Amino acid sequence: MKTDKFTSLRYRLMETETWPLEYMFKFITPNNEGKVDEIKSLLPANGRFSFKHTANLKHVSITCVAEMESADQIIEITEKVDQIDGVLIL
Repeated sequence: MKTDKFTSLRYRLMETETWPLEYMFKFITPNNEGKVDEIKSLLPANGRFSFKHTANLKHVSITCVAEMESADQIIEITEKVDQIDGVLIL
């Protein structure tokens, strides 16, 4: 049986009755090995991006606000980003 790591997120999104909606993706990743570009490539190209480095430059916070069509679309992107080693999903 497959367990859904993002069950609570899925339920919260399903409670939303107004689609499409603006959704904020937020991740923290180590600042190495092209991870920022890898994450950015998985996020909606039409999103508004912002990046913030930690004081020691070891990590980067990535925020992307984009109009999303469905809860499934948000979960799909989140699951893909979750496959990247070292990424923290907020």
